[in-house]
Amino acid sequence: MTVEQEHGADLCKQVDKGITRVFLLFGKRWTGPIVAVLMAQPMHFSDLRRAIPGISERMLSDRLTELGAAGLLVREVDEGPPLRVSYRLTDAGKALAPALRELGEWAKVHLPEGWQSGAC
Repeated sequence: MTVEQEHGADLCKQVDKGITRVFLLFGKRWTGPIVAVLMAQPMHFSDLRRAIPGISERMLSDRLTELGAAGLLVREVDEGPPLRVSYRLTDAGKALAPALRELGEWAKVHLPEGWQSGAC
């Protein structure tokens, strides 16, 4: 096979479908931090919002809905009084713990402090 043929074959390769699905969900802002915060324990909506500085109520609600639809968390209603809603990870959500730890360690070594998308 020539270099040109090898190069052409490489262009035909596609990203892994599992990776694509993961980053369709985790590539969205706030998804990772929400899951990371819920690793420790179930939390009420207001506690989640306080634990993740900068997230709006609307964004938190949207991301929680998406994570629920993906089967990573469940919403539980305590009828009270007062009525309170909490969120907890499913077994599938908890299974992300090793991957999130590894990503956190990778970031400590390979991403400069203060790095953010679009910044130099």
